[in-house]
Amino acid sequence: MSEIVLSTLDDGVLTLALNRPERLNALSTGLLADLTRKLDEGVRAGVRAVLITGTGRAFCSGADLADSEGIGADLGETLATYYHPLFLRLAGLDIPVVSAINGPAVGAGVALALAADIVVMARSAYLQLGFVNIGLVPDAGATWLVAKSAGRAKALELALLGEPMSAQEAQDAGLVARVTDDERLGETARGLALKLAQGPTRAIGMIRKQVAAALNHSLSETMGIEAANQAAAGHSADFQEGVAAFLEKRVPRFQGD
Repeated sequence: MSEIVLSTLDDGVLTLALNRPERLNALSTGLLADLTRKLDEGVRAGVRAVLITGTGRAFCSGADLADSEGIGADLGETLATYYHPLFLRLAGLDIPVVSAINGPAVGAGVALALAADIVVMARSAYLQLGFVNIGLVPDAGATWLVAKSAGRAKALELALLGEPMSAQEAQDAGLVARVTDDERLGETARGLALKLAQGPTRAIGMIRKQVAAALNHSLSETMGIEAANQAAAGHSADFQEGVAAFLEKRVPRFQGD
């Protein structure tokens, strides 16, 4: 029996690939649990960046409606038990996350893709908040992620109409950082993850949380968070290395400390 999440650790990058291609990588309770477990294992092993993608022709088709265990009578309870722990874990990481959208990302698959700090999307892929098409509402943080990135009008358009959004439209709306030709997706996403893994990990971890905080705080509150983070970053070994490399006109060798 094949693994439902493929996990590889190389050069400080943990690559997690959803591996249910026959179900378009639909999210079963087992897949969510395995994804969370392998993410935690990688963090404990000291990874410095995470890359999430899918196998086959889809990134993720959303919740597996055929998963009788995961689609119970109380969908809210299902979300709280299986989905929220993973998505909150991703948000709370002290290391950066890259997602490579290799094919359709639908429903909660949109939330999983957009939960990354840098989202790279294949030109042939698309996003679709298709919940309304089966009488449901966006979940797993998709409402927040889309509205914060693309704004109220675009979030309502996507959620109310349930229509696919092309890769170029997603980039134009501010939902994804980069769009690449399909054959270059893996190389591009891997290159970005590797660059982040070789960066000042402590500062990068603070940056990702600082940006998230700025979305919900005032200017003065944000400046307070920045000052606290800057004080911490200023005592790091990577800061010392960065300054030394600048003065010596060389490439810094960050260790993540």
